[in-house]
Amino acid sequence: VNHIVHNGGLYKRPFNEAFEETPMLVAVLTYVGYGVLTLFGYLRDFMRQWKIEKCQNATEREEQKDFVPLYQDFENFYNRNLYMRIRDSWNRPICSVPGAKVDMMERVSHDYNWTFTYTGRVIKDIINMGSYNYLGFAQNAGACQEAAAKVLCQYGAGVCSTRQEMGNLDKHEELEKLVARFLGVESAMAYGMGFATNSMNIPALVGKGCLILSDELNHASLVLGARLSGATIRIFKHNNMQSLEKLLKDAIVHGQPRTRRPWKKILILVEGIYSMEGSIVRLPEVIALKKKYKSYLYLDEAHSIGALGPSGRGVVEYFGLNPEDVDVMMGTFTKSFGAAGGYIGGKKELIDYLRTYSHSAVYATSMSPPVVEQIITSVKCIMGEDGTTIGKARVQQLAENTRYFRRRLKEMGFIIYGNEDSPVVPLMLYMPAKIGAFGREMLKRNIGVVVVGFPATPIIESRARFCLSAAHTKEMLDTALKEIDEVGDLLQLKYSRRRLVPLLDRPFDETTYEETED
Repeated sequence: VNHIVHNGGLYKRPFNEAFEETPMLVAVLTYVGYGVLTLFGYLRDFMRQWKIEKCQNATEREEQKDFVPLYQDFENFYNRNLYMRIRDSWNRPICSVPGAKVDMMERVSHDYNWTFTYTGRVIKDIINMGSYNYLGFAQNAGACQEAAAKVLCQYGAGVCSTRQEMGNLDKHEELEKLVARFLGVESAMAYGMGFATNSMNIPALVGKGCLILSDELNHASLVLGARLSGATIRIFKHNNMQSLEKLLKDAIVHGQPRTRRPWKKILILVEGIYSMEGSIVRLPEVIALKKKYKSYLYLDEAHSIGALGPSGRGVVEYFGLNPEDVDVMMGTFTKSFGAAGGYIGGKKELIDYLRTYSHSAVYATSMSPPVVEQIITSVKCIMGEDGTTIGKARVQQLAENTRYFRRRLKEMGFIIYGNEDSPVVPLMLYMPAKIGAFGREMLKRNIGVVVVGFPATPIIESRARFCLSAAHTKEMLDTALKEIDEVGDLLQLKYSRRRLVPLLDRPFDETTYEETED
């Protein structure tokens, strides 16, 4: 049964999110599978050491044997002996626009994935179920492409300077005003790289003597930004409001370690949609806690902006909340807008401060003009300012595709994680051998999928991750679903017993993980 939250009127709409428990037999067999792989890994390392098997991994040269080692053999154990077996499932070279269908260069390996050789053949019209092309703006025809091509002719491809020097174009100013209007905030600032928007701006907002409360499944860019800031970091269980509230209470009651002084700032870091779980942040509850305990909220909308809400304005609109309740609204242009870069929106004082103190603003080269124009055209399309209803139709189409695809997969008997409105759809594979097998079998059937394993996920929670797009037609989805059903039977992936465990009710221990200010 799905968990439907109303929580004392905080939610203005049903919030259906559930995670089915891993079957015990599957969990045991997954651990056994990793155990067998590890044993064979040690055996093969032994054979490599005695020159019985050719050693292909990076090693020290003979004349450097007495140096401090550059390569730690054991640290690469997983890469050599587990990842290498299924390496062909990643880094596949695409040679077309990453739209609803893609063309892929065929490659083969004659040495068990240590090296690849291109055959010269191109596999045509693979249904793309892996790209973050939520609204279908990754295209080489149409209004966005024409506008970007025109700006490329006028401005060129690069700016060759930072915003504070000679790289501040009228297009950058136009983009920031448009993004601020789109988000419903006072001001916004655009950056050339989504990852750096987090990793370089969080250190500008908090520092020593501040406390960061971070969701345990936050993206690596948020984690890196938090670590670079020098602030103390404490982790709360994923989307678990009891865990977050306990940390907030402890922070206020006990203050800083040793000195017991109050924290200078408390910053809560969350994402709109979590890209591995397909879950949506419990934003109404997070905002209620933030107000109750007088802390600040940093919301990363990389996957949710454009993909959620009646008019694509993200998780804030999805829940019907006021954008002013989120202190720092961050997002990227790399997904729903089919471009590159990121933004931060909020109060004018915040943005003026970041223009001066953010490393990403001061030292990074300005965004490329054609990329800026791609974003401007797509945002105007979503807002309806281009005089059409294409943008609104795409947002609605994505929502319909998401619900249809998720419902059909659950009916087939697969274990699917996340929220019913999330266009990120994780299908659980669990066993290590099935990671590579699923990716290969789907590619044989002309379906391109992303498979994910340890260390990007917990060791027993390997999965395939589908990303829905407004560009997917019902025929494409039905074709993909038919092939997924067939591969699910072939690999015995239909584990579901309909025992859904709501995330809110998952047990959590009271241990907090802390990175000290030292």
